[in-house]
Amino acid sequence: MLSSAIRIPRSTVVPATKNHTATLFLFHGSGGNGEDFKDWMDILNRHELTFPHIKIVYPTAPIQPYTPNGGMPSNVWFDRNAISIHVPEVKHSVDIMCNKASELIEKEIASGIPINRIVVGGFSMGGCLSLHLAYRFQQSIAGCIAMSAFLNDESHVYETLESDQGKSLPELLQFHGNLDGIVPLDWGRKTFDFLQKGGVKGTFIPLDSTEHEITPKELNQFKDWLLKKLPEEKS
Repeated sequence: MLSSAIRIPRSTVVPATKNHTATLFLFHGSGGNGEDFKDWMDILNRHELTFPHIKIVYPTAPIQPYTPNGGMPSNVWFDRNAISIHVPEVKHSVDIMCNKASELIEKEIASGIPINRIVVGGFSMGGCLSLHLAYRFQQSIAGCIAMSAFLNDESHVYETLESDQGKSLPELLQFHGNLDGIVPLDWGRKTFDFLQKGGVKGTFIPLDSTEHEITPKELNQFKDWLLKKLPEEKS
């Protein structure tokens, strides 16, 4: 599939309730969409997730062939050889979508939001996309949140960090359930350890009695961290 034919078809946007001075991008997992991810976060939050000064953008992945699904089309950010930490990344597929997501980030910057007032985050495959964005494509953003996500052993993220030693990098907040049967906890912890070796500073939070999911407790920790990274600016 040609890169020109791949695009992010739409985004669900939650405006800041007062003065918009920061933006959060949240990327859903494979097979999902932005609307469903927003609904999930709102249910966990017990009301619509909003902030007085932070706009939330929930993009939807394009429909494209997905190898782990027998090549059948699905809403996915990129293709994978398999859902495994041990296989090579499909770099061209990841890069196409990182460039498309970067266009969304650059639109925010063009509208007046400083790059250091932007955070990216996501669940599962969306978390993986966020890691590539934060540590390969958009290293000047404020932070990255990865939930139930992993990077492959020979990830190009690690390669980039090795060549960019000494750079100031976005802070990482990473969550992972200890009962995750799709993305094992060890994959998430190994990813965090490799990122730390590459110069990434952050926090890894294992979640007890948690499967491949987001929990209300996790969301509350997420919100607390986000508001420290992107505090409301005094007028």
